Amino acid sequence: MTVFFLEREIAGGPRVGLTVGKVLGGAVTRNRIKRRVREAVRRHLLLLTAKVDVVINPKKSASVIESAKLEAEIARAFAAVQEGKGVIASDAPRRPRSKAKR
Repeated sequence: MTVFFLEREIAGGPRVGLTVGKVLGGAVTRNRIKRRVREAVRRHLLLLTAKVDVVINPKKSASVIESAKLEAEIARAFAAVQEGKGVIASDAPRRPRSKAKR
């Protein structure tokens, strides 16, 4: 899974969002992934006390991985977010996309 986070200046606890795109499968598979990840987040949300917005983008294996392993990954991600570890987004401007040929 990929986890994005951003510190907030506004008071309040952490907010966690979840993105599950159609590329991960049909509606049943996507909903299974969301249910499993939400439960893992619910069990480990107390580890996260920082004022942050977190977005979790799971991979397709989240639908079949053991619950204990999924929860361990969520706990590890929340620990990294709590410590502020992560890749800092570049301030450099992006290169413009090339225009598609028509």
